[in-house]
Amino acid sequence: MKRDPHGADGPGSTTPRRALAAALLSGAVGAAAVLIAAGQTWGEGLAANSGAELPVAASGSTVSGLPSALALVGLAALVAVFAVRSAGRAVVSTLLALSGAGALGSAVLGAGDSDALERSAAEVMGLTHAAVTDVGHTAWPWVSALGGLLLLFAGLLALRYGRQWPAMSGRYERAVRREHGTAGPAGRGRRADPERPENIWRALDRGEDPT
Repeated sequence: MKRDPHGADGPGSTTPRRALAAALLSGAVGAAAVLIAAGQTWGEGLAANSGAELPVAASGSTVSGLPSALALVGLAALVAVFAVRSAGRAVVSTLLALSGAGALGSAVLGAGDSDALERSAAEVMGLTHAAVTDVGHTAWPWVSALGGLLLLFAGLLALRYGRQWPAMSGRYERAVRREHGTAGPAGRGRRADPERPENIWRALDRGEDPT
């Protein structure tokens, strides 16, 4: 039974191309969101000791460095999807999806974390431990979680449609073959180099000007 060329996954379908564009966009935006959120304030509070209170804050990277690290892994995997083929592409796509899931989960766990605030308070007060009051959390952890979700989405698209996407290596090999005038790995159809000495002599024998 032949597949309908205008079906969802047929050769005439635009679905793989749309999935490619969606994966690139969601992956790039997702990684950027996680990395930007890592440098923003996730938690705020007041360090209290002996009647003194000082404001303290904790950034995303202080709360957890895992989301930003996984975002970098996911971004590298997104690029690597187009550099590999077959089973390698499936492995890289899985890594991309797992990076997104990990960034999402660690950001959600860090959204209500107060340990980083307590460490910051102890450092400000010069103590081994300091209490933190009036603790508040910003929306940046959820921005990071959204970025992780976009990375996960890009990985799932790559797993579903990645086998139909072009590979950088294939385009490079074809470009090299055209440049060297070969029709395949064995060098079939090699184009004559007019600057080789033997070709210059042949041109002179034919009465042609090799220059």
